[in-house]
Amino acid sequence: MRKILFLQLLFALALLGSSCRGTASSGVSGSDEVAAVVNGSKILVKDVDRVIAQQSREQEQLSQLQQAAYRLQALETLINQEVLFQRAQKDNIAPTDDEIRQYIQRYKQENGFTEEAFINELKRTNQSEDQFRDFVRKQLAIQKLYEKSDAQLKVQDREVAEFYNTNPKQFSIQPGVAISDIIIDPRENGMKFDAQGDAAAEQRIREIHARLMKGGDFATNARQFSEHQSAMQSGDLGFLPQSGFSKLPDMMGVPASVGERLMSMKEGDITEPIKDSANRWHILKLTAKQTETRDRTLDDQSVRKEISDAILAQRKQVVAAALQAKARDEAEIENYLAGRMLENPNSFGVLRPVPAATAGSASQEASPSASPVPAKD
Repeated sequence: MRKILFLQLLFALALLGSSCRGTASSGVSGSDEVAAVVNGSKILVKDVDRVIAQQSREQEQLSQLQQAAYRLQALETLINQEVLFQRAQKDNIAPTDDEIRQYIQRYKQENGFTEEAFINELKRTNQSEDQFRDFVRKQLAIQKLYEKSDAQLKVQDREVAEFYNTNPKQFSIQPGVAISDIIIDPRENGMKFDAQGDAAAEQRIREIHARLMKGGDFATNARQFSEHQSAMQSGDLGFLPQSGFSKLPDMMGVPASVGERLMSMKEGDITEPIKDSANRWHILKLTAKQTETRDRTLDDQSVRKEISDAILAQRKQVVAAALQAKARDEAEIENYLAGRMLENPNSFGVLRPVPAATAGSASQEASPSASPVPAKD
Protein backbone atom coordinates (compact mmCIF):
# COMPACT_ATOMS: atom_id res chain seq x y z
CA MET A 1 0.00 0.00 0.00
CA ARG A 2 2.79 2.42 0.95
CA LYS A 3 4.62 1.72 -2.29
CA ILE A 4 1.50 2.31 -4.40
CA LEU A 5 0.81 5.65 -2.68
CA PHE A 6 4.45 6.63 -3.18
CA LEU A 7 4.15 5.68 -6.83
CA GLN A 8 1.06 7.87 -7.25
CA LEU A 9 2.92 10.81 -5.73
CA LEU A 10 5.69 10.31 -8.25
CA PHE A 11 3.10 10.10 -11.02
CA ALA A 12 2.17 13.72 -10.29
CA LEU A 13 5.81 14.81 -10.18
CA ALA A 14 6.41 13.11 -13.52
CA LEU A 15 4.79 16.08 -15.22
CA LEU A 16 8.11 17.84 -14.70
CA GLY A 17 10.26 14.82 -15.36
CA SER A 18 10.72 14.14 -19.10
CA SER A 19 13.94 14.90 -20.94
CA CYS A 20 13.39 16.58 -24.31
CA ARG A 21 16.54 16.66 -26.37
CA GLY A 22 16.37 19.00 -29.33
CA THR A 23 13.42 17.55 -31.23
CA ALA A 24 11.54 19.67 -33.74
CA SER A 25 7.82 20.35 -33.67
CA SER A 26 5.42 23.26 -34.07
CA GLY A 27 2.20 24.54 -32.58
CA VAL A 28 3.32 25.13 -28.97
CA SER A 29 4.63 28.46 -27.78
CA GLY A 30 8.28 28.83 -26.93
CA SER A 31 9.56 28.07 -30.47
CA ASP A 32 12.79 26.16 -30.96
CA GLU A 33 14.80 28.34 -28.61
CA VAL A 34 17.12 26.35 -26.40
CA ALA A 35 16.28 26.48 -22.69
CA ALA A 36 19.34 24.53 -21.55
CA VAL A 37 22.08 22.24 -22.78
CA VAL A 38 23.30 19.24 -20.76
CA ASN A 39 26.55 17.80 -22.06
CA GLY A 40 25.54 18.78 -25.58
CA SER A 41 21.93 17.54 -25.31
CA LYS A 42 19.39 20.30 -25.83
CA ILE A 43 16.26 20.98 -23.82
CA LEU A 44 13.99 23.34 -25.76
CA VAL A 45 11.76 26.09 -24.40
CA LYS A 46 8.78 24.65 -26.25
CA ASP A 47 9.25 21.30 -24.49
CA VAL A 48 9.40 23.01 -21.09
CA ASP A 49 6.20 24.87 -22.03
CA ARG A 50 4.52 21.65 -23.13
CA VAL A 51 5.12 20.08 -19.72
CA ILE A 52 3.57 23.12 -18.03
CA ALA A 53 0.62 23.12 -20.44
CA GLN A 54 -0.09 19.47 -19.66
CA GLN A 55 -0.02 20.18 -15.95
CA SER A 56 -2.16 23.31 -16.04
CA ARG A 57 -4.62 22.37 -18.80
CA GLU A 58 -7.59 22.79 -16.44
CA GLN A 59 -6.32 25.91 -14.70
CA GLU A 60 -6.68 29.53 -15.72
CA GLN A 61 -4.14 30.84 -18.17
CA LEU A 62 -0.87 31.59 -16.40
CA SER A 63 0.39 35.11 -15.97
CA GLN A 64 3.89 35.91 -17.22
CA LEU A 65 5.18 35.91 -13.65
CA GLN A 66 3.64 32.49 -12.94
CA GLN A 67 4.94 31.25 -16.26
CA ALA A 68 8.45 32.36 -15.38
CA ALA A 69 8.38 30.51 -12.06
CA TYR A 70 6.92 27.33 -13.57
CA ARG A 71 9.41 27.37 -16.41
CA LEU A 72 12.36 27.52 -14.04
CA GLN A 73 10.93 24.72 -11.92
CA ALA A 74 10.13 22.53 -14.92
CA LEU A 75 13.51 23.12 -16.49
CA GLU A 76 15.34 22.30 -13.27
CA THR A 77 13.60 18.93 -13.13
CA LEU A 78 14.31 18.27 -16.81
CA ILE A 79 17.99 18.99 -16.21
CA ASN A 80 18.14 16.71 -13.18
CA GLN A 81 16.59 13.87 -15.11
CA GLU A 82 18.89 14.37 -18.06
CA VAL A 83 22.07 14.28 -15.97
CA LEU A 84 20.88 11.09 -14.23
CA PHE A 85 19.96 9.44 -17.52
CA GLN A 86 23.33 10.34 -18.99
CA ARG A 87 25.03 8.99 -15.86
CA ALA A 88 23.17 5.69 -16.35
CA GLN A 89 24.30 5.58 -19.97
CA LYS A 90 27.89 6.23 -18.88
CA ASP A 91 27.66 3.25 -16.51
CA ASN A 92 26.19 1.10 -19.31
CA ILE A 93 22.90 0.81 -17.43
CA ALA A 94 19.86 0.26 -19.61
CA PRO A 95 16.59 -1.68 -19.35
CA THR A 96 15.89 -4.52 -21.75
CA ASP A 97 13.07 -4.35 -24.27
CA ASP A 98 11.26 -7.02 -22.25
CA GLU A 99 11.52 -4.94 -19.04
CA ILE A 100 10.07 -1.94 -20.86
CA ARG A 101 7.24 -4.02 -22.29
CA GLN A 102 6.43 -5.56 -18.90
CA TYR A 103 6.42 -2.21 -17.17
CA ILE A 104 4.07 -0.66 -19.71
CA GLN A 105 1.77 -3.65 -19.35
CA ARG A 106 1.77 -3.24 -15.54
CA TYR A 107 1.08 0.46 -15.96
CA LYS A 108 -2.00 -0.32 -18.05
CA GLN A 109 -3.21 -2.91 -15.55
CA GLU A 110 -2.64 -0.72 -12.49
CA ASN A 111 -4.61 2.10 -14.08
CA GLY A 112 -7.33 -0.20 -15.42
CA PHE A 113 -6.65 0.88 -19.01
CA THR A 114 -7.99 -1.11 -21.92
CA GLU A 115 -5.90 -0.77 -25.09
CA GLU A 116 -8.37 1.82 -26.36
CA ALA A 117 -8.30 3.76 -23.09
CA PHE A 118 -4.49 3.68 -23.10
CA ILE A 119 -4.35 5.11 -26.64
CA ASN A 120 -6.83 7.81 -25.64
CA GLU A 121 -4.67 8.70 -22.65
CA LEU A 122 -1.64 9.05 -24.90
CA LYS A 123 -3.60 11.35 -27.18
CA ARG A 124 -4.79 13.38 -24.21
CA THR A 125 -1.20 13.88 -23.09
CA ASN A 126 0.06 14.66 -26.59
CA GLN A 127 2.40 11.74 -27.20
CA SER A 128 2.79 8.63 -29.30
CA GLU A 129 3.41 5.10 -28.09
CA ASP A 130 7.07 5.43 -29.12
CA GLN A 131 7.41 8.61 -27.05
CA PHE A 132 5.83 6.93 -24.04
CA ARG A 133 8.09 3.90 -24.46
CA ASP A 134 11.16 6.13 -24.63
CA PHE A 135 10.07 7.93 -21.46
CA VAL A 136 9.71 4.60 -19.65
CA ARG A 137 13.10 3.48 -20.97
CA LYS A 138 14.77 6.53 -19.44
CA GLN A 139 12.95 6.22 -16.13
CA LEU A 140 13.83 2.53 -15.81
CA ALA A 141 17.46 3.35 -16.56
CA ILE A 142 17.46 5.92 -13.76
CA GLN A 143 15.79 3.42 -11.43
CA LYS A 144 18.53 0.89 -12.17
CA LEU A 145 21.13 3.58 -11.47
CA TYR A 146 19.58 4.19 -8.04
CA GLU A 147 19.38 0.45 -7.35
CA LYS A 148 23.06 0.06 -8.14
CA SER A 149 23.90 2.69 -5.50
CA ASP A 150 21.43 1.24 -3.00
CA ALA A 151 22.92 -2.26 -3.28
CA GLN A 152 25.74 -1.35 -0.88
CA LEU A 153 23.40 -0.19 1.90
CA LYS A 154 23.16 -2.34 5.03
CA VAL A 155 21.54 -2.01 8.44
CA GLN A 156 23.30 -3.35 11.54
CA ASP A 157 21.49 -5.07 14.44
CA ARG A 158 22.77 -2.44 16.86
CA GLU A 159 21.22 0.30 14.72
CA VAL A 160 17.87 -1.44 14.86
CA ALA A 161 18.12 -1.74 18.66
CA GLU A 162 19.10 1.93 19.05
CA PHE A 163 16.20 3.00 16.86
CA TYR A 164 13.74 0.92 18.90
CA ASN A 165 15.08 2.02 22.29
CA THR A 166 14.65 5.68 21.34
CA ASN A 167 10.86 5.31 21.36
CA PRO A 168 9.54 1.79 21.96
CA LYS A 169 5.93 3.03 22.27
CA GLN A 170 6.08 4.01 18.62
CA PHE A 171 5.78 0.33 17.73
CA SER A 172 2.71 -0.38 19.81
CA ILE A 173 -0.40 -1.51 17.93
CA GLN A 174 -3.23 0.90 18.64
CA PRO A 175 -6.96 0.14 18.59
CA GLY A 176 -8.36 0.34 15.09
CA VAL A 177 -9.45 -1.58 12.03
CA ALA A 178 -7.93 -3.06 8.90
CA ILE A 179 -10.26 -2.51 5.97
CA SER A 180 -10.74 -3.24 2.30
CA ASP A 181 -12.86 -1.16 -0.04
CA ILE A 182 -14.69 -1.48 -3.34
CA ILE A 183 -15.19 1.95 -4.90
CA ILE A 184 -17.46 2.79 -7.83
CA ASP A 185 -16.97 6.28 -9.23
CA PRO A 186 -19.62 7.81 -11.53
CA ARG A 187 -16.99 9.95 -13.23
CA GLU A 188 -15.29 8.74 -16.39
CA ASN A 189 -11.92 7.29 -15.42
CA GLY A 190 -10.91 4.85 -18.16
CA MET A 191 -11.23 1.74 -16.00
CA LYS A 192 -12.02 -1.54 -17.73
CA PHE A 193 -15.57 -1.70 -16.31
CA ASP A 194 -16.07 2.03 -15.88
CA ALA A 195 -19.57 2.84 -14.59
CA GLN A 196 -20.28 6.31 -15.95
CA GLY A 197 -22.99 8.49 -14.45
CA ASP A 198 -24.79 8.40 -11.10
CA ALA A 199 -27.43 5.88 -12.19
CA ALA A 200 -24.92 3.43 -13.64
CA ALA A 201 -22.67 3.75 -10.60
CA GLU A 202 -25.49 3.05 -8.17
CA GLN A 203 -26.69 0.09 -10.20
CA ARG A 204 -23.15 -1.34 -10.30
CA ILE A 205 -22.58 -1.01 -6.55
CA ARG A 206 -25.97 -2.61 -5.80
CA GLU A 207 -25.15 -5.54 -8.09
CA ILE A 208 -21.77 -6.03 -6.41
CA HIS A 209 -23.31 -5.86 -2.94
CA ALA A 210 -25.93 -8.46 -3.88
CA ARG A 211 -23.19 -10.71 -5.23
CA LEU A 212 -21.18 -10.37 -2.01
CA MET A 213 -24.22 -11.12 0.15
CA LYS A 214 -24.61 -14.38 -1.76
CA GLY A 215 -21.05 -15.40 -0.90
CA GLY A 216 -19.08 -13.68 -3.65
CA ASP A 217 -15.39 -13.15 -2.94
CA PHE A 218 -14.65 -9.57 -1.91
CA ALA A 219 -11.05 -9.54 -3.16
CA THR A 220 -12.04 -10.86 -6.58
CA ASN A 221 -14.79 -8.28 -6.99
CA ALA A 222 -12.46 -5.51 -5.84
CA ARG A 223 -9.80 -6.48 -8.37
CA GLN A 224 -12.35 -6.69 -11.18
CA PHE A 225 -14.69 -3.76 -10.52
CA SER A 226 -13.26 -1.27 -8.03
CA GLU A 227 -12.47 2.05 -9.70
CA HIS A 228 -9.55 2.90 -7.43
CA GLN A 229 -5.84 2.13 -7.26
CA SER A 230 -6.48 -0.14 -4.26
CA ALA A 231 -8.03 -2.62 -6.71
CA MET A 232 -4.47 -3.81 -7.41
CA GLN A 233 -4.27 -4.85 -3.73
CA SER A 234 -7.67 -6.56 -3.85
CA GLY A 235 -9.20 -3.47 -2.26
CA ASP A 236 -6.88 -3.45 0.76
CA LEU A 237 -6.56 0.01 2.36
CA GLY A 238 -4.45 -1.11 5.29
CA PHE A 239 -4.88 -0.33 8.98
CA LEU A 240 -6.81 2.70 10.26
CA PRO A 241 -6.24 3.55 13.93
CA GLN A 242 -9.27 4.51 15.98
CA SER A 243 -7.63 7.87 16.68
CA GLY A 244 -7.86 8.61 12.94
CA PHE A 245 -11.61 8.03 12.56
CA SER A 246 -12.28 11.77 12.78
CA LYS A 247 -10.24 12.23 9.60
CA LEU A 248 -12.40 9.89 7.52
CA PRO A 249 -14.39 12.77 5.93
CA ASP A 250 -11.15 14.26 4.60
CA MET A 251 -9.47 10.94 3.78
CA MET A 252 -12.35 9.11 2.11
CA GLY A 253 -15.30 11.48 2.05
CA VAL A 254 -17.36 9.24 4.36
CA PRO A 255 -18.77 10.25 7.78
CA ALA A 256 -16.53 9.84 10.82
CA SER A 257 -19.23 7.63 12.32
CA VAL A 258 -18.32 4.93 9.79
CA GLY A 259 -15.16 4.26 11.82
CA GLU A 260 -17.02 3.43 15.02
CA ARG A 261 -19.45 1.35 13.03
CA LEU A 262 -16.55 -0.69 11.68
CA MET A 263 -15.31 -1.19 15.27
CA SER A 264 -18.68 -2.74 16.13
CA MET A 265 -18.55 -5.20 13.21
CA LYS A 266 -17.06 -8.69 13.14
CA GLU A 267 -14.07 -9.58 11.02
CA GLY A 268 -15.25 -10.50 7.55
CA ASP A 269 -18.40 -8.37 7.72
CA ILE A 270 -19.18 -5.87 4.96
CA THR A 271 -21.18 -2.64 4.96
CA GLU A 272 -24.07 -1.78 2.69
CA PRO A 273 -23.17 0.64 -0.13
CA ILE A 274 -22.12 4.02 1.31
CA LYS A 275 -22.13 7.19 -0.79
CA ASP A 276 -19.34 9.67 -0.08
CA SER A 277 -19.15 13.44 -0.48
CA ALA A 278 -17.75 13.05 -4.02
CA ASN A 279 -20.73 10.89 -5.12
CA ARG A 280 -18.59 7.75 -5.15
CA TRP A 281 -19.95 4.51 -3.70
CA HIS A 282 -18.09 2.34 -1.19
CA ILE A 283 -18.52 -1.15 0.17
CA LEU A 284 -16.18 -1.62 3.13
CA LYS A 285 -15.02 -4.93 4.52
CA LEU A 286 -13.57 -5.37 8.02
CA THR A 287 -10.53 -7.61 7.56
CA ALA A 288 -9.09 -7.25 11.08
CA LYS A 289 -9.81 -5.42 14.32
CA GLN A 290 -7.63 -4.37 17.24
CA THR A 291 -9.60 -3.43 20.35
CA GLU A 292 -6.77 -2.60 22.77
CA THR A 293 -3.21 -1.33 22.72
CA ARG A 294 -0.60 -4.07 22.32
CA ASP A 295 3.09 -3.39 22.90
CA ARG A 296 5.61 -5.03 20.58
CA THR A 297 9.23 -5.79 21.40
CA LEU A 298 12.37 -6.41 19.38
CA ASP A 299 11.64 -10.13 19.61
CA ASP A 300 8.90 -9.46 17.07
CA GLN A 301 10.47 -9.89 13.63
CA SER A 302 7.92 -7.54 12.08
CA VAL A 303 9.23 -4.78 14.35
CA ARG A 304 12.81 -5.43 13.26
CA LYS A 305 11.75 -5.33 9.63
CA GLU A 306 9.83 -2.07 10.05
CA ILE A 307 12.86 -0.43 11.65
CA SER A 308 15.30 -1.82 9.11
CA ASP A 309 13.08 -0.69 6.23
CA ALA A 310 12.76 2.79 7.76
CA ILE A 311 16.53 3.18 8.13
CA LEU A 312 17.11 1.94 4.59
CA ALA A 313 14.50 4.36 3.23
CA GLN A 314 16.23 7.28 4.96
CA ARG A 315 19.62 6.28 3.59
CA LYS A 316 18.24 5.76 0.09
CA GLN A 317 16.97 9.33 0.10
CA VAL A 318 20.40 10.63 1.07
CA VAL A 319 22.15 8.43 -1.51
CA ALA A 320 19.72 9.56 -4.21
CA ALA A 321 20.38 13.22 -3.40
CA ALA A 322 24.13 12.60 -3.39
CA LEU A 323 23.97 10.75 -6.70
CA GLN A 324 22.04 13.58 -8.31
CA ALA A 325 24.43 16.19 -6.89
CA LYS A 326 27.46 14.25 -8.15
CA ALA A 327 25.93 13.77 -11.60
CA ARG A 328 25.23 17.50 -11.84
CA ASP A 329 28.74 18.39 -10.68
CA GLU A 330 30.22 16.21 -13.41
CA ALA A 331 27.91 17.56 -16.13
CA GLU A 332 28.41 20.60 -18.30
CA ILE A 333 25.16 22.54 -17.99
CA GLU A 334 24.18 25.78 -19.67
CA ASN A 335 20.87 27.25 -18.45
CA TYR A 336 20.05 29.75 -21.18
CA LEU A 337 16.50 30.31 -19.98
CA ALA A 338 17.69 31.53 -16.57
CA GLY A 339 20.29 33.71 -18.27
CA ARG A 340 17.70 35.39 -20.49
CA MET A 341 15.52 36.07 -17.45
CA LEU A 342 18.41 37.79 -15.69
CA GLU A 343 19.11 39.85 -18.79
CA ASN A 344 15.47 40.95 -18.99
CA PRO A 345 14.20 40.84 -15.39
CA ASN A 346 11.22 43.11 -16.06
CA SER A 347 9.98 41.63 -19.33
CA PHE A 348 11.19 38.01 -19.00
CA GLY A 349 12.09 37.94 -22.66
CA VAL A 350 10.40 35.02 -24.40
CA LEU A 351 7.82 34.47 -21.67
CA ARG A 352 4.47 34.34 -23.44
CA PRO A 353 1.18 32.74 -22.29
CA VAL A 354 1.10 29.04 -23.10
CA PRO A 355 -2.06 27.76 -24.82
CA ALA A 356 -3.36 24.26 -24.18
CA ALA A 357 -1.20 21.77 -26.07
CA THR A 358 -2.77 20.08 -29.08
CA ALA A 359 -2.52 16.41 -29.90
CA GLY A 360 -0.53 17.06 -33.05
CA SER A 361 2.11 19.23 -31.41
CA ALA A 362 3.91 16.76 -29.19
CA SER A 363 7.66 16.60 -29.40
CA GLN A 364 9.24 13.20 -29.69
CA GLU A 365 10.12 13.22 -26.01
CA ALA A 366 7.20 14.98 -24.38
CA SER A 367 6.41 14.04 -20.81
CA PRO A 368 3.18 12.12 -20.14
CA SER A 369 0.67 13.92 -17.99
CA ALA A 370 0.40 10.99 -15.59
CA SER A 371 3.43 9.00 -16.55
CA PRO A 372 4.88 6.27 -14.37
CA VAL A 373 8.13 7.07 -12.67
CA PRO A 374 9.25 3.73 -11.25
CA ALA A 375 9.50 3.84 -7.49
CA LYS A 376 12.84 3.10 -5.95
CA ASP A 377 11.12 1.14 -3.19
